[in-house]
Amino acid sequence: MKILRKYLLKEILTMFLFSLIIFTFALVAGNLIKLADLVINKGVDIALVGKLFLLLMPFLLSYTIPMSALSATLLVFGRLSSDNEITAMRAHGINLYRLTLPLIVAGLTLSLFSVILNNSILPEAHFASRKIVKNIGVKNPAAYLEAGTFIKSFKGYILFINDIDKNKLKGIRIYQVQEDRPTRTIIAKKGEFINLENQNAIKLKLIDGTSDEPNPKTPINFYKLNFKTYYLTMDVDEAIPAGEHMQKKPKEMNFQEIKQEVKRLGRHHIDAPALIAEFHRKISISFASMVFIIIGVSLGIFTRRGEKTVQFTVALGVIVLYYLLMAVSMAIALKGVQPIGAWMYIPNILLAIIGICLFKNTAEK
Repeated sequence: MKILRKYLLKEILTMFLFSLIIFTFALVAGNLIKLADLVINKGVDIALVGKLFLLLMPFLLSYTIPMSALSATLLVFGRLSSDNEITAMRAHGINLYRLTLPLIVAGLTLSLFSVILNNSILPEAHFASRKIVKNIGVKNPAAYLEAGTFIKSFKGYILFINDIDKNKLKGIRIYQVQEDRPTRTIIAKKGEFINLENQNAIKLKLIDGTSDEPNPKTPINFYKLNFKTYYLTMDVDEAIPAGEHMQKKPKEMNFQEIKQEVKRLGRHHIDAPALIAEFHRKISISFASMVFIIIGVSLGIFTRRGEKTVQFTVALGVIVLYYLLMAVSMAIALKGVQPIGAWMYIPNILLAIIGICLFKNTAEK
């Protein structure tokens, strides 16, 4: 049993490193085109682009590590199954549960490392790269505003914008924090920034939404106003921060920073589903490696095919399914459907259940 365990761990480690190189190179190739564009078309210093490339690596590893863990276990156990070695092990009374236990421990170790990567290394790297990009020289004010983060630079307002494409905006929420009355909320499906010449202000054109308006008789109360077009002018003095004063997005915060931000926004009675979802997403995606090893072992035995192309295809299908489920879970969580955090664990739970059921079916035959 001890010799078999060492053999399995050695084979899986070899395939893991091979898969890690392949997946990381594939993702790097896609980003190299964008980085090359900065040097060739925008004249950015190549040293600065090189730094961006290094800061990109933690982001890529957060995806390629679990992907490689899945591919490695699937390839190794697929080959063992196709060579009837799994059948031979059963015939000699070898318990597959005990045989694969070290792999689960290895998956847990890999997942704990991923927690550190996703909570500490990746947020800092992403934030540092965004500061570099911002300091490169963006010319229009709207480009400085980041989608998917609470923008607190405008005096008296907190903005959250789902998508920014140049001056075009989608999914806009504006909170006007007032000391002597409740927080006023404005929501719009679309919008755009209108630059005002020679003025330290930006006009925001909002389209198709609702606005809380003070009741003339009792100003501390609001009534809901539906609008097709709504204009809001905001002072931009010091609203566009330098790179060193940038605000962090949820994915650039660690666990402690997310907790503090949720608590701070809560004092203004502002819900923060994006922050809560990101907190639990970091945990969930960190343990994807262990889940992928569980289902990789099961699928490797179940498929009984030794061709590497077949195994890579199965692995790709599982990866696509996992991240599709994660995207759906995130979309539901961002809508504020309770419990927000629980949605982020759905992909892990579903794949783990499928993997355990398949393994139990094959191990007890």
